Amino acid sequence: MTNYPSIILASGSPRRVELLHQLGVGFEQLVPDIDESRSIHESPRHYVERMAKEKAAAGVAMADKSWPVLGCDTAGYQAEQLFVKPQDRDDFIEILSMLSDSEHQIASAIALSDGRRTEVAVSITTVYFRHIRRDEMLAYWDSGEPQDKAGGYAIQGMGAAFVKHIEGSYSGVVGLPLYETAQLLAAW
Repeated sequence: MTNYPSIILASGSPRRVELLHQLGVGFEQLVPDIDESRSIHESPRHYVERMAKEKAAAGVAMADKSWPVLGCDTAGYQAEQLFVKPQDRDDFIEILSMLSDSEHQIASAIALSDGRRTEVAVSITTVYFRHIRRDEMLAYWDSGEPQDKAGGYAIQGMGAAFVKHIEGSYSGVVGLPLYETAQLLAAW
């Protein structure tokens, strides 16, 4: 295993914490509060890249150590339409109906910064869903899992039952592309 630098993870995501542990990286965690609004005409890829950079920069400003800060952002989209967390059951049904029997992309960006230098990587994964019946959607909603998930599903949870296959990074869909993260850390 490569020796990685100790870092600060600028994220409150428990999934990212678990994934970062898989790399054996020493880290501390802090949660920056930034405006996550998407700019007009901003592509999903540029959006997650900008968010990762802004989270890393905010983390650098908050940190009391000189360790590099890892900012991350992940978003699902279909035909440039971003999927956010469902506001209610009807919103969830609408989102999952669009995803059913089709494909969508997950863009996951990471930015590593010490305030002077910033390195960025983006992973794009295509996720193919099978047809999802309405009764399955309702049962999934009632499970509680989709309520706080962008796109209304968790590939690492019960939502995996809807996934026919993926092309790209599984960990990127979960929220932290491990290959790209390991590459940035090793190069740092």
